[in-house]
Amino acid sequence: MRNLWTKAGVFGSVSLAFGSMLWSQKKTESDQVASSCSSADANLSSPYELKLVQVLFRHGARTPLKSIPDVMEVQWVPTLLEPPAHTKIDYVVTDLHGGPKPPAPVEDSYRKNQLTGGTFPGQLTTVGMQQLYELGKRLRRRYIEESPFLSSSFNPAEVYVRSTNIVRTIESAKCLVAGLFQQKQIEIVPILTTEAESEILYPNYHGCKLLKILGSHRWAESSTLPDIAADLQSIQRALGIAAHQHIDFILIRDDMVARETHGLPCPAVLDTWRNKVEQRAVDMIYHVYQPSKRENLQLCVGPLLHTLLVNIEGKLQDTSSDPNRKLFLYSAHDTTLIPCLMALGIFDMKWPPYAADITLELHQHRQTSKPFVKVSYIGQDQLIPGCSGVYCPLEEFKQALSDYSLSSELYQSLCNHTEGLAEP
Repeated sequence: MRNLWTKAGVFGSVSLAFGSMLWSQKKTESDQVASSCSSADANLSSPYELKLVQVLFRHGARTPLKSIPDVMEVQWVPTLLEPPAHTKIDYVVTDLHGGPKPPAPVEDSYRKNQLTGGTFPGQLTTVGMQQLYELGKRLRRRYIEESPFLSSSFNPAEVYVRSTNIVRTIESAKCLVAGLFQQKQIEIVPILTTEAESEILYPNYHGCKLLKILGSHRWAESSTLPDIAADLQSIQRALGIAAHQHIDFILIRDDMVARETHGLPCPAVLDTWRNKVEQRAVDMIYHVYQPSKRENLQLCVGPLLHTLLVNIEGKLQDTSSDPNRKLFLYSAHDTTLIPCLMALGIFDMKWPPYAADITLELHQHRQTSKPFVKVSYIGQDQLIPGCSGVYCPLEEFKQALSDYSLSSELYQSLCNHTEGLAEP
């Protein structure tokens, strides 16, 4: 079996055997993180009391994972990666139990290649660091300034920080915390991560045999769907890319948007193709995760959704080992947010921008003590299908996610149930 860690353009456990799963955003989208949540419940006149917040967010702008072949190269120089002074905090990366940081085969795979200019693929840039700092400031306005929900300094008893074991997400978490607490901290910030085989913060094609089999077929199909394949041939000719080169619209989008975000030149022909590249990249990823294929989407995000629900139940029933915990931060990827948005029924068929966030707030009604969940995406409140309102009764919210949420035991059972299915 091929070694999945050593493929060029790897994300998480996804190799090029499953397609070039790559990420970026439109330059025009980069300011969206500055939008603000409704603060209707920030005062005592609201019937709802905020009890817990969970934020799942995408890392900031980064270098591309792979350059478009046969087109003009740009210089990805180390000066693009310099951290702003205001993003510095004292932090340590550990495993989930506070032990040493696990090995990082995904990150190691990036370091085997170098972009023109001397940087590595997938590195968080100064622009990306600032985007996460701004997201942290938005959360600060919401949960510290408008409402005294969190302490004004970082306190590990209150705030849990979890990241995939990839440098850009770890650094993104650090920058968000710096913006949220303005570099004020009582203790060193622990950023928790886990080994690649057991990661649940992205679809884990390496750790789940069944998902690997299902995913490989869906990735292979995504570039051969008639409309996508025809447009891909056309853009390859327009860009002068040799027919034998392995590219797809997700790869093209990744390089194109990374250039735009950092003010680097793109081939002029992409100006007329931009909207089509956006559309086809989304069409491809939608086919890969397609919500109508329940089992596939379950295996992509089921354990993560289950974890979010467990955190809510732990807070309500006071069974958490950290009773003072108020905020969970999860630093992840677009390939985390997209299937989560699909499972929630709120995917808008647009690629999540850098620093996009899905925020879940747990509230209790002050008079009835009934629990409610409010979901926002990039600062905008969302009405979840199956919920009777933006403040969604917890039982309705759990029912809305019931098709996709998976306990770790059930997840492992499904992952190993591959009898009769061919390995990719």
